[in-house]
Amino acid sequence: MCITGKQYIGATQHFGLGGQTYAVNPATGEAMEPAFGGGTAADVDAACSLAAAAFNSYRATSLEQRALFLEEIAEGVLALGDTLIERVMAESGLLRGRVESERGRTVGQLRLFASLLRAGRFLGATFDTPLPDRLPLSRPDLRTQKIGLGPVAVFGASNFPLAFSVAGGDTAAALAAACPVVAKAHPSHLGTSELVAGVIQRAIASAGLPEGVFSLLIDDAANSVSTALVQHPAIQAVAFTGSRRIGLLLVSLASQRTVPIPVFAEMSGINPVFVLPAALEASCQRIAQGLIDSATVGAGQLCTKPGIAVGIAGKSFENFRAAAKAALEVKESATMLSSDIQRAYAQGIDHWKCDSGVDQIAMAGTEPSSSCAGRPALFATTAAHFLVTPHLLEEVFGPTTLLIECSDEKELIGIANHLDGQLTATLQMETADIGLARTLLPILEQKAGRILVNGFPTGVEVGYAMVHGGPFPATSDSRVTSVGAMAIDRFLRPVCYQNFPSELLPMALQDGNPLRIPRVVDGEIKLPEI
Repeated sequence: MCITGKQYIGATQHFGLGGQTYAVNPATGEAMEPAFGGGTAADVDAACSLAAAAFNSYRATSLEQRALFLEEIAEGVLALGDTLIERVMAESGLLRGRVESERGRTVGQLRLFASLLRAGRFLGATFDTPLPDRLPLSRPDLRTQKIGLGPVAVFGASNFPLAFSVAGGDTAAALAAACPVVAKAHPSHLGTSELVAGVIQRAIASAGLPEGVFSLLIDDAANSVSTALVQHPAIQAVAFTGSRRIGLLLVSLASQRTVPIPVFAEMSGINPVFVLPAALEASCQRIAQGLIDSATVGAGQLCTKPGIAVGIAGKSFENFRAAAKAALEVKESATMLSSDIQRAYAQGIDHWKCDSGVDQIAMAGTEPSSSCAGRPALFATTAAHFLVTPHLLEEVFGPTTLLIECSDEKELIGIANHLDGQLTATLQMETADIGLARTLLPILEQKAGRILVNGFPTGVEVGYAMVHGGPFPATSDSRVTSVGAMAIDRFLRPVCYQNFPSELLPMALQDGNPLRIPRVVDGEIKLPEI
């Protein structure tokens, strides 16, 4: 489990010749050994060519084989023990409890997709039985299932060095869909990425799978590896979590290819919390505390952080504002993921401070302990100013939130209509707020992928019903999710088999249902016989 600074190109470890780079400890600013070699165009081509060569062999594996493969990766991640935990902590500045929780989520995602494979529902096996005597035209035998798109490029995320990285949800979903993965390590998590990549390659060898099922590349200083990876003809889809700027760049690169491909980019949002009047009156202290806790957890570096809270002016809103101020002032500064992220956060709150229509309500009582620490802050503005100030719709990634005071319900509804696409929207409400909530709901359904009542958006359950996506700019494709069982749909497409001989049919579509999976026959769900 020694970290070497090498890429994984299939089963081969290779020190890239594209210049040396180091992971940096954000708490100390010190470069961490060893040096990592940046990849080259030749490395990208080698990894992608191996992935293309592996695709047909890998997708011929059984559902059980792939399930066992994912479970072996999960066990391997756990087996790394403190070697992994301590490297993640050093490279990210995250505390042990958070890292251990994220490791649990990563393992849980792999196991979820293993369960999904065994259930087989994701294949969407569907039949229209033949009607040879139908007039005026007969109906042929039609059978459809979903298959993998092909090799997928996965970009590691800065804020989730495990759960949205080398063996994270994107990789787990792609591998479950029988798509080989070429991962690009996030530059902040180079050692973490190599450790996890080693786990995946050992699992590939143990399962007897082709080496091209997985590779790990490291970018060079010019980001040419990322560009070459998205544009390589073997790559059939891209998964990315990060900034809007980079997400849109990847979308543009993918659209310029001779054969364009989908980019599933989770980008940015401000995840509004609407505190409705009865809730504001009944529970302003509780809601204010929950809001500040949610906005500052993990130094505010979660994609579901509530970036704005909206309420109607009055005594209850004044009490809410005072309670939020008190809750924030006792928060502590925390090390952020990188100096670039800390710098962007400082610039974001400086932009708010320079806006004459925005008031700074509070700063955390403690000064930052290091130059890479983010100091929690609370700001406020009016709905009238928010509605005419475009930059307030932009995410400030870090431990801050903005309170928005509306003059009446009409203005609050106007805020909802004014919002861009979001990952989440939240209603804090009491029974007396049902009428206003009913008015807001159809608006928020068009704005967000997940709508909460009386909760806070940080904390994303990895399950079958979860949607972690939303309209642009929250994501580049609002039809899918990057978390939960439905995330596999990003890497699948349907294929219809007409009048096929039984010998050529995939197992999911064979008579007798040998996989014993749920199937749809002539519009009716047919469960396997017990």
